[in-house]
Amino acid sequence: MKADNEQRTGLLYGFGAYGMWGLVPLFWPLLKPSGAVEILAHRMVWSLAVVGVALLALRRWDWMRELLRQPRKLALTALAASVITVNWGLYIWAVNSGQVVEASLGYFINPLVSIAIGVLVLGERLRRVQWAAVAISFAAVLVLAVGYGRPPYISLVLAFSFATYGLIKKKLNMGGLESLTAETAVLFLPALGYLLWLGARGRSTFAAHGVDHALLLAATGLVTAVPLVFFGMAAIRVPLSTLGLLQYMAPVFQFGLGVLYFHEAMPPERWAGFSLVWAALALLTWDALRTSRRSRMRLDAVSPAVAAPTREPA
Repeated sequence: MKADNEQRTGLLYGFGAYGMWGLVPLFWPLLKPSGAVEILAHRMVWSLAVVGVALLALRRWDWMRELLRQPRKLALTALAASVITVNWGLYIWAVNSGQVVEASLGYFINPLVSIAIGVLVLGERLRRVQWAAVAISFAAVLVLAVGYGRPPYISLVLAFSFATYGLIKKKLNMGGLESLTAETAVLFLPALGYLLWLGARGRSTFAAHGVDHALLLAATGLVTAVPLVFFGMAAIRVPLSTLGLLQYMAPVFQFGLGVLYFHEAMPPERWAGFSLVWAALALLTWDALRTSRRSRMRLDAVSPAVAAPTREPA
């Protein structure tokens, strides 16, 4: 019963995390007339403030001493911070430039890019279904390139940057709250310096558009940290396969907002490209569920044999 309650709680946290990530395109336009780089700098500064308060409440500081003693880990943290900066900045710019649909495509194809990186960088071997999904996604990018009249640069950069970020995080092997703290600490001084420079030149929007605007910019820290905390709470309560299925919630919401709320154009070529991506993701999901089910069946078959007591000879 307790395990069921824990899993139910984990699912609620997972829905909350991916739901917030899916609805975040509604938030960034509220920050206009701030530009994407200024919003990004505020996001870095205020995120560190939020996670700092969270760590203070939880009294989780020991990991910092260990991190500072490991130059390789520090270098990877700085690299992760740089990559996620590109991802965050481009995403904010894309949303505020009216390209929510193309941004959502980046997170649809991200699992497929992660698979490709696993093969090329980690030497992982793919099953036939996974190869088919990668091939379909490559065809989808070609179709979308024809539809847009250019390669979908925003989608590709978002997908590759986030997949690279995931690879670095895998190498780092740190908790979500701790890694976000370390990354935002690396980004804090450059971000704060940029904001001070904007203020000195009279180009900062923080204090120039009223208290409401300043509070919204400060809220970027909560918008960044809260979904991540929810994600961490979900990750320790639900199976990874379930979490993998939930991740599609965010781009589905983003795509829906782009088409239905922001009224972005969707000519037939784009529908065709997106349909191919969805077909590839459906194949991946089916293959993951099938593999997980087979693994469980093998474990169930082995468990009774292991658990059965050996009968002593008479």
